[in-house]
Amino acid sequence: MIPFRDTYRDIPLYSPAKKPCRVDLSDNTNLFGPPPSAERVLREEGLQRLSRYPAGYAPDLKRAVAAYAGVAVENVTTGCGSDDVIDCALRAFLEPGDVVAYPDPTFVMVPLYARLSALRPVPVPLKADHDVDVEGLLATGAKVLYVCTPNNPTGTVASRAALERLVDRAPGVVLIDQAYVEFAKGGDFMDLARTRPNVLVTRTMSKAFGLAGLRVGWAVGAPALVAEVEKARGPYKHTSLGEAVAVAALTEDVPWMEACVAEAVENRERLRGGLKVLGLEPLPSEGNFLLVPVPEARRVGEAMRERNVNVRVFEGLPGVGDALRIGCGPWPLMASALKALKEVL
Repeated sequence: MIPFRDTYRDIPLYSPAKKPCRVDLSDNTNLFGPPPSAERVLREEGLQRLSRYPAGYAPDLKRAVAAYAGVAVENVTTGCGSDDVIDCALRAFLEPGDVVAYPDPTFVMVPLYARLSALRPVPVPLKADHDVDVEGLLATGAKVLYVCTPNNPTGTVASRAALERLVDRAPGVVLIDQAYVEFAKGGDFMDLARTRPNVLVTRTMSKAFGLAGLRVGWAVGAPALVAEVEKARGPYKHTSLGEAVAVAALTEDVPWMEACVAEAVENRERLRGGLKVLGLEPLPSEGNFLLVPVPEARRVGEAMRERNVNVRVFEGLPGVGDALRIGCGPWPLMASALKALKEVL
């Protein structure tokens, strides 16, 4: 008999409703396209790198990240997207049966990764003001506390006071997911990763930097934390091309990224105004997206897809209910979303 794991039996694949659409606003990526240096790197170095393994543990990428984040190389680990770094961290710091606690709602992969490692995921509802419930998280006794800020899917942020209190009192590691921090006004907690022994901050090249297709993420923390994540990571998490493009983006394309971010944020607020005209009330957001409570979100999302606009549908989110998450980018795409939504409400 094949020894299938009982704990895997009811774990679903990650498969949000989606179909090819002319306007796809469902995954919060950089809708302005890839960074300018990417084409040059692929043209100049592409074929030369295909036949050899990349360097183990991504030394070039670590150096570029360290310079960008203002830390030493020993403070950096990388992975196949920041979700991979999160998965590695859970495996590095927890034994089967241990608890990982997180605000709810949040990034859907966290409880899935927990279950895949035979951990016990414990959700703790966000407070009414969308801040994290510090006492609730601490009451779980979890050795790893995960906080996403700006939060996915809500776009809301954890207050500095709450997060510092959590870090001060946590019995183990505080894992802070900052995939969307480039879009936020303040709320960058990299200083905690530089100064606290129990904080690991994850970031990604998939959102602001426009490299979602290459799957490059990274994290900063104390060297002792990073060393444990590196064990769980393994030597080869990036292709040679992916690493080279990410290094070029971090060293050459920060001004381009910042310009894309500024336009995405401007259009996010313009979109908010358009949604309010339709009688909708988006949540406060510091990401490159808006979460919009909408009754019968599944029906609305399907109707929008029939009009060639794809947005992410959420049903029954704690404290929110049914909602649509709409990624933000060039205004013509936002206008298409507003038009489709107006037609189907």
